[in-house]
Amino acid sequence: MTGTAPNAGLAEATETGTAQVPASPISRRFRGFLPVVVDFETGGFNSRTDALLEMAAVILRMDDDGTLRRGDTIHCHVKPFEGANLEPAALQITGIDPWHPLRLALAERDALQHIFKPIRDAMKEADCKRAILTAHNAHFDLGFLNEAIARTGVKRSPFHPFSVLDTATLCGVAYGQTVLAQAAVAAGMTWDSTRAHSAVYDAELTADLFCLIVNRFKPLYDSAILATPPAAPELKGTEP
Repeated sequence: MTGTAPNAGLAEATETGTAQVPASPISRRFRGFLPVVVDFETGGFNSRTDALLEMAAVILRMDDDGTLRRGDTIHCHVKPFEGANLEPAALQITGIDPWHPLRLALAERDALQHIFKPIRDAMKEADCKRAILTAHNAHFDLGFLNEAIARTGVKRSPFHPFSVLDTATLCGVAYGQTVLAQAAVAAGMTWDSTRAHSAVYDAELTADLFCLIVNRFKPLYDSAILATPPAAPELKGTEP
């Protein structure tokens, strides 16, 4: 499927033809989108049939000088939906016992609302019109997110329905590595295999990698983008 993401936070032309620039540095940097780094632990690879078991989302912040950094982390365990498939191999990798009495898991609908509310609050604070899912092999996580939204009937997801920022691709460009562990090592970070496949650990490590890459490429952005301000969108069907 192809398509063009809406110009969520690009300068919007007014009736007089002038452009309104978003006030927040992160909104300007990402066209009105707020990158939110997520990691989901699941009961398999099939987003339609396999359980969503754990969710973590990291909200990013940007300083006035354009430096991107990790902000708050939101986390919850999720109860398998009725009839969900649980692959033994997946559970062995994650170490999750879906029925552990101390797991304190939320039903899918409650889990989504738990994650979505602080994201909406962060979007408002950052003057962003929508969140954009940022993850390692991001379409895997987006598939599970969209299926959970469809199952539960949750309205007004803060995330764009198909656009993502994929750190597997970015790490391939920046470090020549697409596997998360190898990319982290190539970036000079520490990889703790005993904590891997925890949603919080993987999401926060991915967030740090994403911030590192964005900050590393800031001079390129400054020279290529800021030197040539974007033109105001064309207003079709109006008088010149």
